[in-house]
Amino acid sequence: MTETAHPRTAPLRARAEIDLAALRANVRALRAQAPGAALMAVVKSDAYGHGAVPCARAALAAGATWLGTATPEEALALRAAGLVPPVRIMCWLWTPGGPWREAVEADLDVSVSGLWALAEVRTAARAAGRPARVQLKADTGLGRNGCQPADWPELVAEALRAEAEGLVRVTGLWSHFACADEPGHPSIAAQLTRFREMVAHAEGQGVRPEVRHIANSPATLTLPETHFDLVRTGIALYGISPSPELGAPADFGLRPVMTLAASLALVKHVPGGHGVSYGYHYVTPGETTLGLVPVGYADGIPRHASGAGPVLVGGKWRTVAGRIAMDQFVVDLGGDEPEAGAEALLFGPGDRGEPTAEDWAQAAGTIAYEVVTRIGTRVPRVYVNEEDEGRGDEGHARDGGRDG
Repeated sequence: MTETAHPRTAPLRARAEIDLAALRANVRALRAQAPGAALMAVVKSDAYGHGAVPCARAALAAGATWLGTATPEEALALRAAGLVPPVRIMCWLWTPGGPWREAVEADLDVSVSGLWALAEVRTAARAAGRPARVQLKADTGLGRNGCQPADWPELVAEALRAEAEGLVRVTGLWSHFACADEPGHPSIAAQLTRFREMVAHAEGQGVRPEVRHIANSPATLTLPETHFDLVRTGIALYGISPSPELGAPADFGLRPVMTLAASLALVKHVPGGHGVSYGYHYVTPGETTLGLVPVGYADGIPRHASGAGPVLVGGKWRTVAGRIAMDQFVVDLGGDEPEAGAEALLFGPGDRGEPTAEDWAQAAGTIAYEVVTRIGTRVPRVYVNEEDEGRGDEGHARDGGRDG
């Protein structure tokens, strides 16, 4: 059987097809899960590998009112791409000496977890001649970024002093769950209680935040009591379940946005007993045909999925034969003879019987977040269903933050 790739993408060695209609539908589904809260579309790490600017515009067009990034550089790149105020953009991963002044001048919301960061943002606000938008992060139990409960009163007091000086505006109080993807985990209730206590203290001292938020994707989907004023949706935005234990994407009305495909570089007959790839971890059990898939771990294909990763070729599931190399891997076609150039579907929504990102995660012993995020820059992103993009989405994007 010979497969024909889409004519628009047939010349490509590999492609990651990004379905922006699916992303817009996912935003609408997530908004329905949290109807009383605004929605932040998290587009960090180039939108989990999907492309930050196109995905941000699509999410805003579908009703997201905030964008979220990890680093300030990611947030500043969104501003440079035309996602200007009143679109609200928050960034939370700071180190000393970061681009605080640029963030203040770009009207970003910056996260502060400790006194050193508050001191740097105050200095930046003075230099910029305008107040900084600051969100105070509480460490309610995750143990990463965020202010410990014992240090919270001092941070709140200093933030209020900076606010009285006209240097900052405390726009948010927030935290992050450790185990929201594990239904019933006792830390969920403990963190929620601590968050409420820390918010109550800050508000009791005079903080008047625009938004309070702790819900990530799994909490958005399953814990309505955590929604507060804003939910932060990351992986669910891209149609991937944050945990198989919570349900498949379709259980939440979500659809995977990325389809990863490649064109077979070679199909050849080999005898039985033929070694395949480095180390001969696979030896053909008999006479067969081998197909060469021209992507490897340099493209983000997990090497840990060697001998296990699934691929759809010619309407049948195949399995990676032997080790995944830097630029390529092999599948045993079992005697089938597709032509060179035939499509090999690594993962997608599953509509055509292809594997999903979750299938690859299981094969590699990881999570689907990593599978999509690690697809590298050698793989072009091909955007489909952009009908509502361009000028129409730009208009939405420029108006999208008025409720933030």
